[in-house]
Amino acid sequence: MEITVLKNSKEELEIQLESLTLAELLRVYLNKDSAVSFAAWKREHPFEKPILNLKTKGKTAKKAVSDAVAAITKDLEKIEKDFRGMK
Repeated sequence: MEITVLKNSKEELEIQLESLTLAELLRVYLNKDSAVSFAAWKREHPFEKPILNLKTKGKTAKKAVSDAVAAITKDLEKIEKDFRGMK
């Protein structure tokens, strides 16, 4: 999956993602983090790739994304475990 960094500073990050699904998933998990002051995606046209904007306070933007990805992975692993346990 291709991710293009458009803006990168300590407490602000703007990345272009290939998938709207991934942008929305990251937005939801980022907004659960109390150190994230703003997380949203946009796209100028339905044919264009979404751009995720993120602003933090007290935590670097990269750390916030890393924490969100870790939480997503943990939840997906639990879902997989629960699914495999079904009979």
